[in-house]
Amino acid sequence: MPSKLLPTGFYQRTDTQQVAQELLGKVLVTKFDGVVTAGKIVETEAYLGMEDRACHAYDGKRTPRTEVMYTPGGVAYIYLIYGMYHLFNVITHREGQPHAVLVRGIEPLEGIPTMLERRKKTELTPKLTAGPGILSIALGLKKNQTGTPLIGETIGIEDWGFTIASDEIIASPRVGVDYAGDHAAWPLRFRVSNSPWTSPAK
Repeated sequence: MPSKLLPTGFYQRTDTQQVAQELLGKVLVTKFDGVVTAGKIVETEAYLGMEDRACHAYDGKRTPRTEVMYTPGGVAYIYLIYGMYHLFNVITHREGQPHAVLVRGIEPLEGIPTMLERRKKTELTPKLTAGPGILSIALGLKKNQTGTPLIGETIGIEDWGFTIASDEIIASPRVGVDYAGDHAAWPLRFRVSNSPWTSPAK
């Protein structure tokens, strides 16, 4: 299948909501130790920088973990939650503007036996990659890869020609951000309708 690596400029646009929606249908590809795995992105969440209470960089917060968010868009931001799950984000926007898009669900396309092995599964079901923590396990993504440029040497996002129409996108509040007050209700979670590979969160 023909593919095209997304250019850095794709991520450095200033409308992170648009980037989050346009990532739907694109293919997240990893290449570690000569092993390729890939999946079509079917669910994302946008985080809108210093003004967004749900964002790690809200109010200009800077820590060793979040410093990567202030770099120009087009690199990975991977962090650990609950001491066990690595969550893969794409840094967007311009330098100094800490916006990001969390990838929450993928549909496996390539390297499925490797994904099954990494997840200790024996059959292909949405439980393999329908969630941000488990998709990272399946693709071999870990927090020590944070800051990796999305240029395809180890991590990249490609256009394989899949088209997601605007009326196929469901917008709803983000998951697990109740601490963000009224910002928790912002409709910044984007899903491909009728895809069984989106995460099961309410």
